[in-house]
Amino acid sequence: MTSNNSLSKKPSTSRASPPLGTTNDPLPSGTRWPSTLPHPPHPQRNPKPHSYPLHLPLLPSSLRPPCRAKDRLILWKPYTQRTFRDLRGRPIEVSDNDLTRIQLVTSNAYADSTLQSYATGLLIFHVFCDQRKLPEVQRAPASSNLISLWLANIAGTYSGSAIKNFLYGVRAWHIIHGISWEMNDAEIDTILKAAFRLTPDSSKRKKRMPYTVTFMEMLLEDLKLDNPFDAAVAACLTTTFYSGARLGEFTVPKLSDFHQAKHVTPFHVRADQDRNGFKVTVFRIPRTKSAPLDGEDVFWAKQNGTTDPEALLQNHFRVNAPSQHQHLFAYHSNETTRSTHKPLTKRRFLERIAAAAKAKGLDPLQGHGIRIGSTLEYLLRGMPFEAVKATFRWKSDAFLVYLRKHAEIMAPYMQPELHHQFIQYTLPPVR
Repeated sequence: MTSNNSLSKKPSTSRASPPLGTTNDPLPSGTRWPSTLPHPPHPQRNPKPHSYPLHLPLLPSSLRPPCRAKDRLILWKPYTQRTFRDLRGRPIEVSDNDLTRIQLVTSNAYADSTLQSYATGLLIFHVFCDQRKLPEVQRAPASSNLISLWLANIAGTYSGSAIKNFLYGVRAWHIIHGISWEMNDAEIDTILKAAFRLTPDSSKRKKRMPYTVTFMEMLLEDLKLDNPFDAAVAACLTTTFYSGARLGEFTVPKLSDFHQAKHVTPFHVRADQDRNGFKVTVFRIPRTKSAPLDGEDVFWAKQNGTTDPEALLQNHFRVNAPSQHQHLFAYHSNETTRSTHKPLTKRRFLERIAAAAKAKGLDPLQGHGIRIGSTLEYLLRGMPFEAVKATFRWKSDAFLVYLRKHAEIMAPYMQPELHHQFIQYTLPPVR
């Protein structure tokens, strides 16, 4: 006999709870995941016989295939692979594609230039391990004792800043491959402090002298502005200087590295002005080291004299006429049977600047000296400290170190009460 309760009971309209980790809810319209990522890097099929420096003999290993430096942190595999388990220790099933995707996504936290720089540290680490005949299982996760032993052996051979990069390179390799990193911050700080103190004189960088307007005027005297290459160099030099940009933001590392989604093109240049009618030319840099996703704007205003960036940029456009989607400072090259445009590489730029300096009896300056010189130039013009820091995108007060070395910058701030209003406006607030 059927009970009345069962006869009167209404059918349930609730859905059964889905198994943990799944859902019946549809994805929002248009949503597709996983999203498409760039193709993963591949080992080189025909590597050069001397892919690595001769003083760093790396033993062959299937875990470390020959590849481009910037791909090394991804393609060089640790012997110990990451394991996927939940909080109760139960295994989580993942595929090789899943692993590759995690590594690619994680590596995107680092700029290409950072990956390339870190690759040297990973190479030196494995060369050291090869020399000590350390088994692969001891290299990752690397114990704090092994890292300390490695750093103690290379301290005094390289500069402190180089050793810092080496260490962070090995740490990034651990992070990308999901291997635990054993060293704590106190250990890292202590050994790096020692490495800086033990920097050999041969590895100490000479003082980076700043570019000045006078120095650039003399360089420009040696550049032939009707020559395609020289026209590009002159425009790049003055645009980089008066915008306070990094040289690498207006040049490319290698000819094959140019990509219009990463590097500035004529399409990224626009004219602008404020409500007072002051005009500036703005350059949208699609990707920078500090803003790899959104990019940043830099800009300059027309200047007096032969270093006027506006006149030199227009001259470059007239001589070279790069298209909207070519490198901003691409120049005509007749090295082949037909004329082509080449993006301006940092190496070629610096070589031409050095040649111009020597031709005028000047000592060549380093590329970073352009940004330092720009900072000093605008400070000397009385631009407020905080405005310089914000405009030229100094993330810290590192640029203040230059003030101690240039008395003429501080001279106005050391004058009598006559300059009180000027000092109040330009000197950063006391914190």
